[in-house]
Amino acid sequence: MKNTALTHIHEALGAKLVPFAGYNMPVQYEGVNIEHETVRNGVGVFDVSHMGEFLIEGENALSLIQKVTSNDASKLKVGSAQYSCFPNENNGIVDDLICYRVKENTYLLVVNASNIEKDWNWINQYNKEFGADLKDLSENYSLLAIQGPKAVEAMQSLTSIDLADIAFYKFKIADFAGIEHVIISATGYTGSGGFEIYCKNSEVEQVWNKVMEAGADYGIKPIGLAARDTLRLEMGYCLYGNDIDDTTSPIEAGLGWITKFTKDFVNAKNLLKQKKEGPQRKLVAFELNERGIPRKDYDIVDGNGITIGKVTSGTMSPSLGKGIGMGYVPIIFAETGTQIHIQIRKKAIPATIVKLPFYKG
Repeated sequence: MKNTALTHIHEALGAKLVPFAGYNMPVQYEGVNIEHETVRNGVGVFDVSHMGEFLIEGENALSLIQKVTSNDASKLKVGSAQYSCFPNENNGIVDDLICYRVKENTYLLVVNASNIEKDWNWINQYNKEFGADLKDLSENYSLLAIQGPKAVEAMQSLTSIDLADIAFYKFKIADFAGIEHVIISATGYTGSGGFEIYCKNSEVEQVWNKVMEAGADYGIKPIGLAARDTLRLEMGYCLYGNDIDDTTSPIEAGLGWITKFTKDFVNAKNLLKQKKEGPQRKLVAFELNERGIPRKDYDIVDGNGITIGKVTSGTMSPSLGKGIGMGYVPIIFAETGTQIHIQIRKKAIPATIVKLPFYKG
């Protein structure tokens, strides 16, 4: 197992560490519900340095990105980011990612920790045609997610720029916590606002300490991956390996909005056909009508007890106090308001298909 540059700090803070994507990662400190509420109502900081970062540069950098990603990166101005995915050739998804335009011909792709090697090989396979300059920075860079409604106010003293001026999915490269060149990105995986901070491994301990110091008056706390999961699920954000994978198409997953057919990309023809004809199944969100906790791989059943799908993500929502989840069902069951059941042990618990997000803020 690899450690992040901050593992020793997590251990000192009493975090419960678990293996995740080849790293020892803090799953929780005080407890999921407390950490969840800290982010929803105040400010918390996550060490997500296990994520992967690829730098793509050169005259053909954009052409390569346009080929391998589903979103239209030509729309990105310098200082902007977009959510996207790598479609595979079989109507599935290699990974989802965020693409940052750093300079005119320089892009940063941030990918999931568990897919770094797979993604790197995938992009390089297509780069034979384009010859862009690729660098894998994953081992050298750290990533902190400072999330919550008090993040701007709590972190303002650490930088000379106005954090409130960085719009959602925009970023600045600026001084932060005494480090000169840091990416300060108004992105996150929680739905409660805040920033993601990219810096070198050699700098991250200083950044962490200054962040905790600056946030002390705002009740800042370190937050683990378990609360990250409940926060993202309340927003209906997909998790790779659960809600999207090599067998799920972006159209089925409700990611048509990041799938732009104004350009040519891997498998565009088949995905356009699926969009026009309509998918056979769809990723839906549901709330339990009775007490219970839906878990990944529990059966979704119809009124007659016939299995129609499986739960891809599920939890007891700390904000709503009820069981929530997502899963793929045949299109006839996908309408909002449709009644389904989740098989929890020997009991089929009634549930209702709802619109996302679960948590409205």
